[in-house]
Amino acid sequence: MQRIDFLAVDLGATSGRTMLATFDGQAVSMRELTRFRNNMIPLGGHLFWDIAALYHEILLGLGKAAAEGASLKSIGIDTWGCDFAFFGKDGQLLGLPYCYRDSHTDGAMDRFFKKMPAADIYRRTGIQFMDFNSIFQIDTLKRNGCTALEAADKILFIPDALIYMLTGQSICEYTVASTSQMLNPLTKDLDPDILAALGIGRERFGRMTFPGTVAGRLSAQVQAATGLPAVDVVAVAGHDTASAVAAVPARDKGYAYLSCGTWSLLGKETTEAIITEESFRENFTNEGGIEGTTRFLKNICGLWIFEQCRKEFTDVPEDVGSLAALCCTTGFDSLIDPDAPCFSHPVSMTGAITEYCRRTGQMPPQSPAEYCRCIFRSLALRYRQVTDILDRLTGERTEVLHVIGGGTRNRFLMQYTANAVGIPVISGPAECTALGNVLLQLKAAGLAPDLDTMRRIAAASVETVTYMPEDKDEWEEAYIRFLNIRNNYK
Repeated sequence: MQRIDFLAVDLGATSGRTMLATFDGQAVSMRELTRFRNNMIPLGGHLFWDIAALYHEILLGLGKAAAEGASLKSIGIDTWGCDFAFFGKDGQLLGLPYCYRDSHTDGAMDRFFKKMPAADIYRRTGIQFMDFNSIFQIDTLKRNGCTALEAADKILFIPDALIYMLTGQSICEYTVASTSQMLNPLTKDLDPDILAALGIGRERFGRMTFPGTVAGRLSAQVQAATGLPAVDVVAVAGHDTASAVAAVPARDKGYAYLSCGTWSLLGKETTEAIITEESFRENFTNEGGIEGTTRFLKNICGLWIFEQCRKEFTDVPEDVGSLAALCCTTGFDSLIDPDAPCFSHPVSMTGAITEYCRRTGQMPPQSPAEYCRCIFRSLALRYRQVTDILDRLTGERTEVLHVIGGGTRNRFLMQYTANAVGIPVISGPAECTALGNVLLQLKAAGLAPDLDTMRRIAAASVETVTYMPEDKDEWEEAYIRFLNIRNNYK
């Protein structure tokens, strides 16, 4: 068949990229057009996203595709979840979107539980409780008298907001909406009772749209700015993890997936949401997937801890691979719980680790090598703990763990993970999110009609590395220590 071009915009919480993809009928090949930082902006005592800068970077990527003569079939955008932007009746952006790491939602859950009990919210949504979920962000902004919220005609999640800026069409894409803790997985729409408790009408959100649907076309202004024609913009799986999971190159059942980046998300695809007393107690989440699937998973504070420590290190290698290699240091074995609240947004991440170790009776790290070893071994052991819980909740034993995302480039973390979890780890691809974005565009074009086809195309498009478990006894002892340390932290 004739080769067809697509463009994927993949935005993470620390960086973004535009990827030009070509489909030859069997596999997808991709190359990076542009890469850029996504900076949190400290302003007026809060943290914001510079969505105008992200939009500008998207235009630059589109312009580069046009300059290279790419004949784009469509464009897709995926981003992180939970955050949103406000637009007025005239279509204009009403200020910068708040960043989910802003501390204004500290204590927000307990405040909202006075309006609606936690058990009722979980029964309606099946979503894990995190204080930055959209439900708590909106309640906090309303409580604080946010003028942008009061004036907003449209409340659009970040990928939907960027689609609106490109096309003028307002949608509410299903997978990213599911991260809000306002979507009911049974009705597949925003829950009216939750919206009522927030005092927000359903009409302020876009029309519910499912992955693999054409949302609109580039506006005349965008066409003029980029040199592209009226290309379709597809609502892919707007939440980056949903796009990534769509591209897991799995050839069999019995697997779990770990999307490993700034956040780690560990879970399984299920046919229906799992909403039980135990899943509520363990704070597992049921996020929207593609083809009617549910992503039953747990959020884990991933490489955020390493990224923040890295900023504080001096006289160490600049490239991440060489820095990660420091974790091979032996003879030091302090451990932390990566999900302890003290690591959410500390002033100093190394200081937070030091304090955690002191409070749990451990010797704190003294060098970058010891910090790296502490972080990566602790992450691997947390993955083991969550995998055990996941197997219990789903009633299915995990036989293999597929790891996707930027963390797959860290071969030390991948080997540690195989050692800790005790099963084979299949690592790759690193750009799984962008690949899933493209696969959903293929679906919209009628070239990948179902999930099985997408998985076959994914497997034909990427190379993977398999890590086998090593040092079983050592890691079993470390796991027992990890659980004791975690339980003793106060």
